[in-house]
Amino acid sequence: MDKTAFLFAGQGAQYIGMGKELYERYPVCRQTFDEASESLHMDLAELVFRGSKEQLDRTENTQPSIVAMSIAAYRALSEYRIMPAVMAGLSLGEYSALTASGVFTLSQVIPLVQKRGKFMQEAVPQGIGKMTAILGLSKEKAEEACEEAKAFGIVEPANFNCPGQIVIGGERDAVDAAGRLAKEKGAIKTVDLPVSAPFHTSMLQPAAEKLKEELDSMLLGEMKIPVLCNVNAEYIRGSGEVKELLYQQVMSSVRWEQIVRKMIKDGVKNFVEIGPGRTLSGFVRKIDRGLGIYHVEDIASLEATVMALSEA
Repeated sequence: MDKTAFLFAGQGAQYIGMGKELYERYPVCRQTFDEASESLHMDLAELVFRGSKEQLDRTENTQPSIVAMSIAAYRALSEYRIMPAVMAGLSLGEYSALTASGVFTLSQVIPLVQKRGKFMQEAVPQGIGKMTAILGLSKEKAEEACEEAKAFGIVEPANFNCPGQIVIGGERDAVDAAGRLAKEKGAIKTVDLPVSAPFHTSMLQPAAEKLKEELDSMLLGEMKIPVLCNVNAEYIRGSGEVKELLYQQVMSSVRWEQIVRKMIKDGVKNFVEIGPGRTLSGFVRKIDRGLGIYHVEDIASLEATVMALSEA
């Protein structure tokens, strides 16, 4: 039987109304949002379904909202007894994967990612850093461009998403210089990203240190489903590794393409993106178009995924 992987959405995919259909149809989804709201002492469903985009896009609101919606969708899919052989999540999505695997409880993870969002937002003053996507350039050439641009300040690869799409981040002048060098080296184009800080770079170390303090005080559960991690694209060998890896993750490159390729090498044929949007599905498609690629974010996509995987 073909193996299935679940992939959990990261920050940037959020939108007002995400998960509303699932919330209205499935009691387990309503319970998920209720539990998340209780852990934050605020009405998360009100924010996500009827709030303003400006409110939702605040990083400290975005992160718990996406994790709550993703876990609600995961629980709805689980009611059909469809379970993965392996899981992973892009950046923030790694917290959803670890929650689905049993490492975090929902009431632990929701306040944790709210604080993570706040720490990340505060780590670099507004206007100091930026992130840019480099399109159509090899990993090696993108790394070369960053290395050469370090004369202008901090700039590092932040995300290796899929072939021909690498995100860099750091100080504004250095990122702009790396973008210019990337074009000289053959990049098709560069696109500045609408984010407030250079995530997954060494500039986020202050956020990592604060997050470490939060993690150190937490009692983690047992990992029931294997999870591949962002930092090294390897299997996390148990809950004992999680705290250090999540500390490193804030200021390390996300090796998403490597994660997906490792899953394929290990026999995964079906990929299900869980949570808002289809960004990860697009990345998987660019890596290998011959795979089964599905997503779960509303009733129609859930039913289509259940039908397809039941027949697989």
